[in-house]
Amino acid sequence: MALTPSNMLALGTKAPNFLLQDTVSGNHLSFDQLKSEKATVVMFICNHCPYVIHVNSELVRIAKEYKSKGVSFIAISSNDVENYPDDSPDKMRLVAKVLQYPFPYLYDKRQEVAKSYDAACTPDFYVFDGEDKLTYRGRLDDSRPGTDIPLTGKDLRKAIDHTLEGNLQEVDQYPSMGCNIKWKK
Repeated sequence: MALTPSNMLALGTKAPNFLLQDTVSGNHLSFDQLKSEKATVVMFICNHCPYVIHVNSELVRIAKEYKSKGVSFIAISSNDVENYPDDSPDKMRLVAKVLQYPFPYLYDKRQEVAKSYDAACTPDFYVFDGEDKLTYRGRLDDSRPGTDIPLTGKDLRKAIDHTLEGNLQEVDQYPSMGCNIKWKK
């Protein structure tokens, strides 16, 4: 697994719409169906990446906290499941249930959604405002596996707070770092 940074999609970019299957419900869901009028967080994650495993508990905490403020959360896995079977939809469903994800966990089989978001790594986070414009892309916080830095979600929390307040000049943009998305050959 190669340590890979975010590509840092241009701020102000309109959220690309998609229609993907939710691995828990089996329903096909779109960005337009899932988005919030206040703020929407799109997360590219997967099951096997140690960087995602490291932040899973904080993702659940943040989503539960901010859902009550009207923020939507969407998780997407775009990995090649032929070569990385731990990221298959059946295993995604199991992970979502065990970890009690309070958000849909969608499977990007064709990897088109990851490409449209210019996603590069897992985890990779995108925050969109109520007009579906990108206000933040990057990391959860500065904690990484094997460090003594505690998980706080401070960077993502700050980005969501400032998006909700409409005060975007104060948001620092730090690239996420994690495993590269496993692209099909």
